[in-house]
Amino acid sequence: MNDARILLVDDEQSILELLQTVLRKEGFLHLDTAKTGEMAVAACEAQKYDLIVLDVMLPGRSGIEVCPFIKQTTDAPILFLTARSSDLDKLTGFVIGGDDYITKPFNPLEVVARIRAQLRRYYGLKGLAAEKRSEVPGQRSANVFDYGRFKLDELAGELVVEGQAVSCPALVFQLLLYLCKNPNRIFSKSELYEKVWGEEALSDDNTVMVHIHRARERIEADPSNPKYLINVRGLGYKLVKNEQQEPATP
Repeated sequence: MNDARILLVDDEQSILELLQTVLRKEGFLHLDTAKTGEMAVAACEAQKYDLIVLDVMLPGRSGIEVCPFIKQTTDAPILFLTARSSDLDKLTGFVIGGDDYITKPFNPLEVVARIRAQLRRYYGLKGLAAEKRSEVPGQRSANVFDYGRFKLDELAGELVVEGQAVSCPALVFQLLLYLCKNPNRIFSKSELYEKVWGEEALSDDNTVMVHIHRARERIEADPSNPKYLINVRGLGYKLVKNEQQEPATP
């Protein structure tokens, strides 16, 4: 994990120096920096990164504005860093492709913990994909979850909806994978956060809700009227096997 190449994007030199100092002490030596959104996009086009820390309030084009362009060149997780703390700001960041969110002022060790958690998930998916590529041609994987309208291939790290491969961010894939392995079981938002994000103390209801929404956008014919990934009012969420017709609330 300490071989990870990380891009730090912030217009404040003091923030960049603080993050570099803390990350190097934690063993992360491959660190690049950028001070504008344009520089961040150019860096991602020229270099492969394993994780990106992206400030929202950048001069010129904001982190929110450049995130979709960064996502076109890399599947690395993006950790937003910003002085904004409203729920709307967080939801916007997640909806456009962010994987985590840290507000300023921050505890540097918390940033390190979140970076390690993101890298574990990222490398985990990469490892599964590599394992899939090494399988004997024609051999069917036992780790394919077939829900009719969609299929989730654990080893390939692939979501297929109505026969078409659909791009799926790492955390959305991990959320769907966990639910596919536990069909028809209700999970509270805090349980899902602990199981998928692996950080009980940092639980965030909005994070789970946004990723549920992103999952529905991919697997449901009508995300506003879900038939697979449903909400059980007052209890949590469950993934319904065989598209059972149950009352659902978005």
